[in-house]
Amino acid sequence: MMNLYIIYIFLIMFMFGCITYISSRKHLLCTLLSLEFMVLILFSILLMYLLFMKFEGYFSMFFLSFCVCEGVLGLSILVSMIRTHGNDYFQSFSVLQC
Repeated sequence: MMNLYIIYIFLIMFMFGCITYISSRKHLLCTLLSLEFMVLILFSILLMYLLFMKFEGYFSMFFLSFCVCEGVLGLSILVSMIRTHGNDYFQSFSVLQC
C-alpha cells in the first residue's frame, strides 16, 4: 500500500515537471532543468518498478547513461547558442539563421 502512495507522489512530481516544461518558454536553461527533473523522476519510477518486480537493475544504468548523454547534448547546445547570440532567450533566437 505504501508503494502505491510513493508512485502517486512520483506521478504528481512528473506532472509538475511537465507543467514547468510547458510554461517555461523564455529561457533554454529553465527548459533543460525541467527536462532533467522529469528524467530524474522517470529514473526513480523505473528503479522502483525494477526493485518491486525483483528484476535486475542493469537497465537502470543504461537509462541513466542515456540521460547523461541527453543532458550533455542540451548543455552543449546552450553553450553554442550563448556564444553565437549572447544570451539564452528564445525571442532573440531565429530558426532561419544558420
